[in-house]
Amino acid sequence: MKPVTVEHFGIQRKIVSNMTSQSWQEIPHAGPVIEFDVTDLMAQFNTLRESGKLKNKLSINTLMLKAIAIALKESPKMNAHLEFNRHLVKGTLKCFDEVHFSIPMQLPNGEMMTINCHNFENKTLDEMTEYMMDVTRRLKNTNLTEAMFEVSMDNTITALKKGKIKTVLCRLLGAKLGKYRVKTLSGKAKKEYLSIPEKDRITKKDIEQGTITVSNLGSVDRGRHGHCAILEIIPPQTSVIALYAATDKPVVVVNDKGEKEIAIRTILPMTILFDHRACEYSDLLGFINKIQDICDHPEQIMEW
Repeated sequence: MKPVTVEHFGIQRKIVSNMTSQSWQEIPHAGPVIEFDVTDLMAQFNTLRESGKLKNKLSINTLMLKAIAIALKESPKMNAHLEFNRHLVKGTLKCFDEVHFSIPMQLPNGEMMTINCHNFENKTLDEMTEYMMDVTRRLKNTNLTEAMFEVSMDNTITALKKGKIKTVLCRLLGAKLGKYRVKTLSGKAKKEYLSIPEKDRITKKDIEQGTITVSNLGSVDRGRHGHCAILEIIPPQTSVIALYAATDKPVVVVNDKGEKEIAIRTILPMTILFDHRACEYSDLLGFINKIQDICDHPEQIMEW
């Protein structure tokens, strides 16, 4: 067969392919899909947006990130990094108070870049909104290849320090030689790009590993019924959360008379996958119960 097109992977696809391959080779994934009834939460969300309390326009994505950041305090093993040596059968789990969200974001050219959103554990809704607005601003000044190549080289140096000589040689050969080489800026173009202040573009710090990944698939595929069945956990993280679009569905509810009836409710599917080496399903219950509490008592978001 004659292919219609032949596309050699750029650095973005190389990094994604490498990390996802490592994820599925090493990590035993497990976890549920929870359907949260967010009918009352959405009503309170609209009330908050119209209240004049916030300086910036609030998105449902930012609201859910805030809810997740709060809920993670109840399940610290979800917000953690795992170091595990299968050959020596030893492991270390490092749980964090800080919440650094790794969030896949779609760029104007259609490519994806995962941004590390730092210190969301105590940010207000306005602060989170302003952070995301600033990321969007800096992305416009960013050369994706340059930013990701910086991260790739840093990871290569780390591998070298750990004595992974074969890995380092293979990466360098793949990045710099032949038709698969990564074409980075050079000369005047490189100098001009580096002259952009780091506060105005995405740097290595913005792409390095966070403490947990949250992917809002609903923002890409709005209005469709369904949920995310599988998503990779990126090592050394122990968890990944996927949100799908909130949609209206018929649900069995109990009315004021204590009788069951069918009602139209707004349902938000949340997929929570965890590394079974690091934790059990029971370790997620604190997180799940807190998200449920926020859905059941949405008036609390007025103080966020």
